[in-house]
Amino acid sequence: MTTAKTLRRLLGAVLVLLLSSAALADNAWETTSGWWNASDIPAFDKSKITRQLPLIKVDGNRFVDEQGKTLVFRGVNISDPDKIDKDKRFSKKHFEVIRSWGANVVRVPVHPRAWKERGVKGYLELLDQVIAWNNELGIYTILDWHSIGNLKSEMFQNNSYHTTKGETFDFWRRVSERYNGINSVAFYEIFNEPTVFNGRLGIATWAEWKAINEEAITIIQAHNPKAIALVAGFNWAYDLKEAAANPIDRQNIAYVSHPYPQKVGAPYQANWERDFGFMADKYPVFATEIGYQRATDKGAHIPVIDDGSYGPRITDYFNSKGISWVAWVFDPDWSPQLFTDYQTYTPTMQGEHFRKVMLKDNK
Repeated sequence: MTTAKTLRRLLGAVLVLLLSSAALADNAWETTSGWWNASDIPAFDKSKITRQLPLIKVDGNRFVDEQGKTLVFRGVNISDPDKIDKDKRFSKKHFEVIRSWGANVVRVPVHPRAWKERGVKGYLELLDQVIAWNNELGIYTILDWHSIGNLKSEMFQNNSYHTTKGETFDFWRRVSERYNGINSVAFYEIFNEPTVFNGRLGIATWAEWKAINEEAITIIQAHNPKAIALVAGFNWAYDLKEAAANPIDRQNIAYVSHPYPQKVGAPYQANWERDFGFMADKYPVFATEIGYQRATDKGAHIPVIDDGSYGPRITDYFNSKGISWVAWVFDPDWSPQLFTDYQTYTPTMQGEHFRKVMLKDNK
């Protein structure tokens, strides 16, 4: 009997040691740095957020702040932060110039190719800095997964846009969790410009595209319940008629259109109203890309060529509908450019117009 008791005590002691060892091993797995552990990507340092901007939310067809005041956003797209960094112009000054133009929002286009080539850790360091600068300057941020093509078929317009549904969802999981609680990161634009390119990129119905967006929004809002999701229509993010017939089944969303000059002819306002503007009567609409340039300007291409009449026409229409917008693009190389060179930041034709409107309307 004594021997049996002793054996049971020994077995109990061994079991305790084994369980303790397993716990230590589990703890080592959680704390040891390396590729097998997510902690090799440090969390965002929220001490960089020196002020908290008012929280933005959707109320009917409006964006409102915490007091219920209606806000209309007017700003610019920057070029991909990876490009700005490679241009050796990645500095607070770049964003101070944007603020001096009157912008109250900046769209940050994250190209899948740059995301992969720089690596998640390196790219997040760029985003962290952009968000910290924008926040300090009182500017809201749109994060944009900047791909063009058909995410259902995973066929895209060129290699810089190549991604997958898994990578897209993982991007949104990471950034929505990382910037949760930072009010200035107000908008999460699921996918830049969906298109099947007249069948060249396969087939996708609105119902299929809607389901992909709803899954992405579920992921984002599970990590960041107050995030506003921006959803684009087909025809390179122009047409919202199908979205109106079968809207996104989620809360805190707005719809996106990119009404470049060559999308429609006269009567312009009537055609814009038919294709996307009517949605602003029921939902917030955000034109996350607009822009134009002369045929003789640097890098001019058909969708954006205009004599200058488009600028006042489109901003007047937006003002009449309460539609927010950001102009493409605050860069001296990518077209249509908003400024001519990094040394002087001299506005181009469209840059002068959009700057004038922002300074007047964003007081």
